[in-house]
Amino acid sequence: MKKFRLGAMGLVALGIAAPAVAADLPAQSYKAPGIVAVSYDWSGLYVGLNGGGAWSHLCWTDTDITPGTPIPEGCHTASGGLVGGQIGYRFQSSSWVFGLEFQGDWSQLKSSNPSSLTAAATTNQTKIDGLGLLTGQVGYAWNNVLGYLKGGAAVTSDRYNGLLTGTNVVFDKASEARWGGTVGAGIEYSFAPNWSVGAEYDHLFMGNRSITMISTGTVAFGAPAGTFSRTDTIKQDADLATVHVNYRWGGPVIAKY
Repeated sequence: MKKFRLGAMGLVALGIAAPAVAADLPAQSYKAPGIVAVSYDWSGLYVGLNGGGAWSHLCWTDTDITPGTPIPEGCHTASGGLVGGQIGYRFQSSSWVFGLEFQGDWSQLKSSNPSSLTAAATTNQTKIDGLGLLTGQVGYAWNNVLGYLKGGAAVTSDRYNGLLTGTNVVFDKASEARWGGTVGAGIEYSFAPNWSVGAEYDHLFMGNRSITMISTGTVAFGAPAGTFSRTDTIKQDADLATVHVNYRWGGPVIAKY
């Protein structure tokens, strides 16, 4: 019985001491989960549509009437709209993005100027009905915003006409696929996991080309149809301003803790 009373008194003492001991222990801290930082990955294959406007400056110089003494015929700027598509692939490493892209567009660029070459009133006209760009890209990503530079090859589908001023009768003509170079820059924003929209500017360096104009057989100029009419050196460059919408496969959004 004495042992029982001693045990009971011990339990009571422990019960009284326990809160005091607990009060002396350091408070246990609770660590909340880390904030999730979402990182957008631009890697993957993409396709899209683009549209906008373009301006192509061309200067004509006759080189056959007085050999060795070129005769400037004047310049004009062919302008209009364009629409087309693009396909490309990008790879992201850290914040740097590298890519390769092909862009093709239908265009309606057209302009003309009176020629200073002949006594008869004639006009030189240029039409550009298509263009293409094959470029490499280097960019820097701020999560779902991408800024980039690009450069590579360019091609334009050019048509040249000599017109009788006033009647617009074509007396000679030529056409070519002209190759040159391009540089450009753009910015793109991803508004959904696989969708992005962007704006881009490109300058095309298309150089000088010697163009042989072929007669259409117009009586006023006497040359039979399909025969030589004149040779002109035509200098060309162009500027494009476009808006792009792309859909991308691959490169998931990554959550980082």
